[in-house]
Amino acid sequence: MRNSAVALVFSALALCPGAAVAQEGDANAGAVVFKKCAACHVVDKDQNKVGPSLQGVLGRTAGTHPNFKYSSAMVDAGKAGLVWDEAALREYLRSPRAKVKGTKMAFPGLKDDSDLSNLIAYLKQYPK
Repeated sequence: MRNSAVALVFSALALCPGAAVAQEGDANAGAVVFKKCAACHVVDKDQNKVGPSLQGVLGRTAGTHPNFKYSSAMVDAGKAGLVWDEAALREYLRSPRAKVKGTKMAFPGLKDDSDLSNLIAYLKQYPK
């Protein structure tokens, strides 16, 4: 019986490849989501605006982009080991002020999982 249940789960996963792709995200759809961020951030060049450049953000230690005045909360988060990997970005972008209490970022967050996945896929296109 147990083997049948395991086989059924694997069969269902094989028939639903979209479940795995959903985490991957769609960079083109992420470009649309990024429009919510573009008032304060750029991603295609290393230029700060109201917020720091997001070019190469994946793998960056929080609060460390040169020539940007971060809140002490964001600098402290980086010193405590916060690095912007996919999981940390997902959590932060869902609720910035919950992830880093005292952040200057006024954005309320993205609640939709597909928006988060798509935005992260978009950001991945712009490494340093």
